[in-house]
Amino acid sequence: MIIIGIDPGTASTGYGIIETFYDGGLKKKSFKCLDYGMIKTLPSFAPSERLKKINNDLSKLIKKHKPEILAVESLYFFRNLKTAIPVSQAKGVILLTAAKNKIPVIEFTPLQAKMAVTGYGWAEKPRVQKRIKTLLKLKEIPKPDDAADALAMAITYVLKGEV
Repeated sequence: MIIIGIDPGTASTGYGIIETFYDGGLKKKSFKCLDYGMIKTLPSFAPSERLKKINNDLSKLIKKHKPEILAVESLYFFRNLKTAIPVSQAKGVILLTAAKNKIPVIEFTPLQAKMAVTGYGWAEKPRVQKRIKTLLKLKEIPKPDDAADALAMAITYVLKGEV
């Protein structure tokens, strides 16, 4: 099964694409990282152009990797309304893009992702990134942070027993 994880934002949207499968007859879940990175938009773009770029780039990723599930970070708390509105707009575009491609969406809070990936809901980013590196057998810790967070969303879907 191929899962795409998304960490929404208008300036930068992180994505991480994993494939999960069972190892041999052991019924042990294994992961393989297919791709990760950022969808970046320029501050000089109008808000509508930023959202259009997120839609277009995400559509290309979906076409290329054909994910069966989209796991996205849930927007549950914001201290800064100036940040909350653009992130909510980006998430709306992400949800629409998934719906247009008939991909089911599941949401996880950062706390749920940290708990699933490390066993501790208040884990710091370096601990989460190190665990992602181990689970996906990567040579390096995934960078930037938004991409690592997106990979955590995809992994959480599997570890929470959704697969």
